[in-house]
Amino acid sequence: MGFERSHPSQSDPTWYQDNYDYLVEAIAVIQTWLDRTIAQSQDRTAEMPPPPDEAGMEAIAAQMSHPPALLELCQRFGLSTFERDLIVFCAGRAVHPEFRDLCAIAHQQPQCTYPTFQLALQLFPHSHWQALTPHAPLRRWNLLHNSTDDDITHARLQIDESILHYLLGEPYVDGLLAGVIEPLSSQQSPLSSSHAALVEPIAAMLTAAQSSPIVQLCGANPEQRQAIAIAVSHASHAPLYRIALADLPTAAPALTSLILCWQRFVILTGSLLVCDLDAGLGSEQTTVLQRFAHRLNAPLLLSTAERIELSQGAIAVFNIPPLTHPEQWQLWHTALGLLDETHHAALNDIIAHFTLSPRTIQTASLVEVDPDPAVFKQTLWTFCRHQARPRLDHLAQRIDAIATWDDLILGDREKALLKATVEQVNQRHTVYETWGFASKGRRGLGITALFAGPSGTGKTMAAEVIARELNLDLYRIDLSAVTSKYIGETEKNLRQIFDAAEAGGVVLLFDEADALFGKRTQVKDSHDRHANMEVSYLLQRMEAYHGLAILTTNLKDNLDDAFTRRLRFIINFPFPEAESRAQIWQQIFPPQMPQKGLDFDLLSQLNVTGGNIRSIALNAAFLAAQADAPVTMQAILDAAQSEYLKFGQSLTPAEIRGWKKRSWSP
Repeated sequence: MGFERSHPSQSDPTWYQDNYDYLVEAIAVIQTWLDRTIAQSQDRTAEMPPPPDEAGMEAIAAQMSHPPALLELCQRFGLSTFERDLIVFCAGRAVHPEFRDLCAIAHQQPQCTYPTFQLALQLFPHSHWQALTPHAPLRRWNLLHNSTDDDITHARLQIDESILHYLLGEPYVDGLLAGVIEPLSSQQSPLSSSHAALVEPIAAMLTAAQSSPIVQLCGANPEQRQAIAIAVSHASHAPLYRIALADLPTAAPALTSLILCWQRFVILTGSLLVCDLDAGLGSEQTTVLQRFAHRLNAPLLLSTAERIELSQGAIAVFNIPPLTHPEQWQLWHTALGLLDETHHAALNDIIAHFTLSPRTIQTASLVEVDPDPAVFKQTLWTFCRHQARPRLDHLAQRIDAIATWDDLILGDREKALLKATVEQVNQRHTVYETWGFASKGRRGLGITALFAGPSGTGKTMAAEVIARELNLDLYRIDLSAVTSKYIGETEKNLRQIFDAAEAGGVVLLFDEADALFGKRTQVKDSHDRHANMEVSYLLQRMEAYHGLAILTTNLKDNLDDAFTRRLRFIINFPFPEAESRAQIWQQIFPPQMPQKGLDFDLLSQLNVTGGNIRSIALNAAFLAAQADAPVTMQAILDAAQSEYLKFGQSLTPAEIRGWKKRSWSP
């Protein structure tokens, strides 16, 4: 999901064209001012066009269902006419083919092909010096950027890219916020009565006029906190976005830049921000949070398991009470419908053992209510057991395991090792408990496999195959979220991962394991000692982990020797040979896809991995669909050329030798 704001064009197709016409008309006005200035400087006053008027702009705006983006921008940032003309001037320089030459002529300097404050002061009748100051909207909100290699009047001016896209009617995307602040789904979840009662007071406080309050939302269940935050965003008509405390920059300049970008985003979109916090904060994290909350000057929700003490003044704390038995009973009855009295005892047992969120309980409506209370209880119990598994979403990505053994193109030895991995997971209870190996000590009972090979050779697909075979969830670990420079944070993140995996029975997939579990260094300072402690803690947890942990690496030799000794399986995924590539090509296309004249022997000449083959095949399918034709060798060639260009490479003669010996026309 992109970090963007929806434009009216999504609901009103004519708005997009009208908005574009409005901007073009505004640029034409600026061009007239340029033409007049150039004619005057060249003593061609007789050819000087008359002063422009804005009647055309006004006529277009009058017929639009929503105000044009330029007018909204001016209104929200309080731009003067001169500041508006500066924005349009720079937008014209970006999109109008003649503005470069016009700027150079107006400056009377061939190299000055860009707008400057000096030229703008000369061009526009409503010019004023205040627009140049750092605290005026243009520079304060980074609507325009100026170079620093010259004085302010002669500095090059350039419109901010996100503002340019916004003026052209595209969704507002702020590249500096993307990847740090993410939008939350607008889909509302059912709330219990006690939780719903919190929504209106919080929304009223956050939308209070002349106020930028901070609301702390405290509760043990993060899903419930998020559900309340989403409900608050609906009640206050504010799109909801999220930032994690770990993503807040610690350096003051970077934090200032982030705050400024978010403030600009709020001005344009009226959005609401929720910041997810951990129960325990280090001193550095607390300092960053204090600075962020104090300077944000915008409504803010703090989502935390336990109350956080901050020195910031206007903070309102709302505690989320746990669901009571009657509330859960009501939610279950709403989800399942009216139950016979014979089912009441079973449902009471479910509620006594599982405290699920309202949204998860609503999902239980998909469970069929069996007339037999015993079957009903077993079915619902299994459902709850799966749903009650701790979430890993903040540290890992869940992967839908859909790949099968037939999808995996590997040698017999590698497939045999993969199947042996599955068999050991299935037989753990017999070997460890029934046969008593666990009584000899828990150390070394964890089953861990290392998948080593280049990118795109099927390592992740193999993990999918194993997870599907075991009927378990597969989570790919986000290494950037696991590692932390704060002492103790990495161990805490690893503890959360393994604890959640133990409870949920998931398969853990550590991508690029050498990045996190590299060779331990000699201890030279406290940082080296800290890094070695993290690796040691990981090794201890892996040895005691009852599930399956899969690690992938492109560089097997980079792994620590002490780590590799504890691996149960090491499986190599070689770069596919031509025969294997031909098999991948034969299987990559769905049977229902129309195709004509595909030669898999020729396709196998492309010296690429399975991941690249999939990308090429998918792009070729889109090219064929656009042309309303079957997939041909020509479409694959075009897609292959694009794939190679991504890596700055080109197809070699050997790879396409013999491809054009036959007609490729569909």
